[in-house]
Amino acid sequence: MKTYDLAIVGSGMGGSMIASLNKQKDVIVFEKDTNLGGCASTFKRFGNYYNSGATTLVGYEENHPLKKIFDKANVNLDLKKSDIAIRILQNGKTIDRVKDFEKFLSQIDKAYPNKNNRVFWQIIKQLDEKFWKLKNVYYSKYSLSSYIKTIKSVSEIFLTFKFDLFKTARGFIKDTLGDISKEYQDFIDSQLLITLQTTSKDISLLSLALGLAYPFHDVFYVNGGMGSIFDELLKEVETHNKEEVKSIIKQNDIYLLKTRKGEYKAKNVILNSTIYDSSKLFEDEKIKSYYNKFSFNDQSAFVIHMTINKKENLLHHYQIILENEIPNALSNSYFVSLSSIDDNKMSENGISITISTHTKARFWSNLNKDEYKRQKFITEEFIINSFLENFDNISKEDIQISFSGTAKTFNRFINRDNCGGKAITLNTLLQIPSCRTPFEGLYNVGDTVFAGQGWPGIALGVHVLKEELNG
Repeated sequence: MKTYDLAIVGSGMGGSMIASLNKQKDVIVFEKDTNLGGCASTFKRFGNYYNSGATTLVGYEENHPLKKIFDKANVNLDLKKSDIAIRILQNGKTIDRVKDFEKFLSQIDKAYPNKNNRVFWQIIKQLDEKFWKLKNVYYSKYSLSSYIKTIKSVSEIFLTFKFDLFKTARGFIKDTLGDISKEYQDFIDSQLLITLQTTSKDISLLSLALGLAYPFHDVFYVNGGMGSIFDELLKEVETHNKEEVKSIIKQNDIYLLKTRKGEYKAKNVILNSTIYDSSKLFEDEKIKSYYNKFSFNDQSAFVIHMTINKKENLLHHYQIILENEIPNALSNSYFVSLSSIDDNKMSENGISITISTHTKARFWSNLNKDEYKRQKFITEEFIINSFLENFDNISKEDIQISFSGTAKTFNRFINRDNCGGKAITLNTLLQIPSCRTPFEGLYNVGDTVFAGQGWPGIALGVHVLKEELNG
C-alpha cells in the first residue's frame, strides 16, 4: 500500500489551500460531498448553479496571506472587482460599504449623524491596516519552535498596538461615539456577525477593527461560482470526492485512514473537519480526549437559494437589517449574494441568489419531522417576503425556484452542522485551538481553528500551518 506524505480530510478553504501549497509532495484530499469547498462550495440543483454560502472574496491583495498562497499555487481565477462591497439596507436607509473612506464616511454621517464618526471609523481602518502589515502573525503550540514563533508574534502585536489590545469593542464604541442608537448598534453588530460570528459585546477593539474594516479592502466576485476556486486549488492534487473518511488509526509513525471504498496510509494528516467533531474519527483514547476538550459552537446558518427571472445589473452583495429578529434566527439581518448577469454559468437561467442568516444548529436538529418542516417554512417565507419588500424591481412572479437549507442540510452534505468556530473574544483567547496537535503528524486547519472566519482568516491559519509542516 502506498504511503502518502500528507492526507487531508475535507476540501474546504483551509484543506484546499494547504493541499495546493504541498502539491509537489504525495498528497491526497478526501471530501464527503460531490462538490469541493465545503461551506464555500458551488452546487447544481434543478438545472441551476448556486453558491452554498456568502460569496465575498476578500484578501486578494499584495502582501496579504491569501494572495501569496494563490500566487504560489498558480491559481488562475476569473475575478470581477465589486465597486460596492455591500449595500446595506436598513429602515429605508441605504449605506454602501465602499473602499473610498470619504465616500463611506459621508454616507455614515447622513445615516447616523455623530460628531465622532470620523474618529471612530478612521481608527477602525488604521488598526486593520496595521494588523495586515505585521510581519510575524503566528499562533501555534506543542513544540519549542512553535512557542518561540508565537511569543515573537505576540511581542510584535503588543509593540504595534500597545494598550489598544486591552480595550473592549463596546468600551471603544462608548468612548468615541457615546450612547448610539439601537439602529447604529445594529448596523455595526450585523456586519460583525458576518465576519466574526459574534457581536461587539464580547470582543476586543482589534477584533472589532478586523471585523468591520474588510470593505475598505478590495472585494471580488468570482465568475463561475466560488467552487471554481477549489477546482483551481486542487487541479494538480489527487482528490477523492464522495469518499468520507470514517476512521483514522495511529500506527507508530503512520496514520491509517479508512473509508467505505478503501484504506490509505499517510505520514501526516490534516483535519479540515470541525475541531469539536474530530474525536469521532479516532480510536486512540489520548487523541479522542484531546479533541473532546473543544466544545461545540451552537451557531449555524439558515440559507435560501433562489433563481429569479431577471436580466438586470444588481450588486453582488446586500445586507438587509430589520427592526425585529427573524423567526428562528439569532439576528435581525440577512446577507444576500447575487450572481452577475454576465456570469454564463451562474446566471445561465436567471440570477442565482443565496440568502443567509444566523441560527442555532441544535434548534433544527431537535425538531421532529413535521415541526421541522413547519418552522423551516415560517423562516423561509418571512425572509423571502422581506427580500421582496426591499427589492422593488423583483416580484414574487420573478422567482422561478426557491428552496432552503438548515444545519441538518449541511450535515447531510458536508458533515458539519455549525457555522464557523468560536469567535475569538477576550474570554476565549487562551482556548484557541492550534494547527499543531500534541500528536506527531496530526494537524488542524479551517474555520474552527485559529485565526478566524472567511478567506483572510483561514489563509492566515494556512500560512502558519505551512511553516509548522516545514519546521
